[in-house]
Amino acid sequence: MNETVIRTSGLTKTYASGTNEVHALRGIDLTIARGELVAIMGSSGSGKSTLMNLLGCLDAPTAGAYELDGVRVEGLGRNELAAIRNQKIGFVFQGFNLLPRTSAVENVELPMLYDRSGRKRDTRAAAVAALERVGLGARLDHQPSELSGGQQQRVAIARALVTEPALVLADEPTGNLDSRTTVEVMALFQELNDQGITIVVVTHEPEVAIYAKRIVEVRDGKIVRDAPVKNRRSAAADLDQPERTAA
Repeated sequence: MNETVIRTSGLTKTYASGTNEVHALRGIDLTIARGELVAIMGSSGSGKSTLMNLLGCLDAPTAGAYELDGVRVEGLGRNELAAIRNQKIGFVFQGFNLLPRTSAVENVELPMLYDRSGRKRDTRAAAVAALERVGLGARLDHQPSELSGGQQQRVAIARALVTEPALVLADEPTGNLDSRTTVEVMALFQELNDQGITIVVVTHEPEVAIYAKRIVEVRDGKIVRDAPVKNRRSAAADLDQPERTAA
């Protein structure tokens, strides 16, 4: 098993804006090992969203190298990138991105319907197991409108886990949640990370990043800080102290 999940070297992204060039990323060197829980931070315009899109194989770099779980990604075609996304990355988004008139278990089954790896799986059983893993075993047949925001995000996390990806990539996963539900979601991420799942959380909120093991800060398209989290918080412990999670 490859112990390095993410390795980038000189990762660069330049956009054309009229006659000008916008340098969104300016040579990113980043390594993330299996089993890490990393927060990528940065203000609007810092380049963190561009970096997330490249790490998630949603966009291609202008220059540089990217290796995801032992596979060189840069230069792959559209279909190959789609297969990489399906097999190696589980996505969690701020807006949940659940199908509205579809049950929780059916939402979680979706990624497996597009799996081209040839793995033969009981998709229903795998989806049920994933929902049980995030504490929603009793909500299998509920539609998103019948679930709270925190429960909807748990469905999204179960969907991210169901393909057994090398990486869970969460883009502002607590952006639509209140303070206590934010801590509940981070408690789940910490629990899953303790089980060995590699998680990268993209956030602009220091109160979310404090639950990670490591913070990578991006500014002006460059990494300006990459360090372990000092005084890392336990989200489960914070949930036992309501005054800490008040807005």
